[in-house]
Amino acid sequence: MKLATVAHGGRTTAAVLDGDRWRALPADDLSALLATTATDRIPDLAGPELPGAITVLPLPSPRKVVCCGLNYADHITEMGRELPAHPTLFAKFADTLTGPDDDLVLPPGVDVDWEAELAVVVGVEVRDTDRHLAERAIAGYTVANDISVRDWQKRTLQWFQGKAWDRTTPIGPVVVTPDELDPVAGVEVICRVNGVERQRGDTRTLVFDAADLLAYVSAFTVLRPGDLILTGTPGGVGSGMTPPVFLTDGDLVETEIPGIGTLRNRFRLTDPRS
Repeated sequence: MKLATVAHGGRTTAAVLDGDRWRALPADDLSALLATTATDRIPDLAGPELPGAITVLPLPSPRKVVCCGLNYADHITEMGRELPAHPTLFAKFADTLTGPDDDLVLPPGVDVDWEAELAVVVGVEVRDTDRHLAERAIAGYTVANDISVRDWQKRTLQWFQGKAWDRTTPIGPVVVTPDELDPVAGVEVICRVNGVERQRGDTRTLVFDAADLLAYVSAFTVLRPGDLILTGTPGGVGSGMTPPVFLTDGDLVETEIPGIGTLRNRFRLTDPRS
């Protein structure tokens, strides 16, 4: 099952894909729907078709966005680190998220990098759960790109200030339920910049998979329906190149996970305060 938030008729609504048409669900967006509705009930709630609907930011209001860094062996190696015994975690705010086709707008003078990722969507409230229950708590998966401002990230040992710029983390275009996608069996995570492939990883090589991360995070903070966990990025980031390569004005960043879809985000150097 593929779920989304779509724009249609001057408003947004949660929607489920029926063949090649979106059908309305009884909520303004997918965040609101998951807060009140179990995913196994969703097919029975499908309403009228929405011809011409356009996918937008699927989960606009998660309470928590937790991210795992250094979770693919090749990326850990290119960053000069050892395999971790525990997940390396940081957080984002909901303000950081943006839609699957939105521009990424940052001010001049910053070093901006790409990080293609699989994101996990929480489906039920979980607190201090084990791996088995964590697997059952997953509502689905979506595509993300943890666009990172590297020079700010490197100012201190804490990564937060390089990771949480407003409207710089695209996600979408849809959320795919676990019956249609199995990251443990392996799905590819791909990033292209101006059509040139920069990253191609496989979730089979994750050090900590989706259920591992959900269980680990739930040990210290409750997770609720609609919350997001980003699982980390494979090798091929710009800062790992020699010399480093960063995004420039007008670059198109495409982030793809087959079976989910593709984000297409144009990078713009424009002072958002102007």
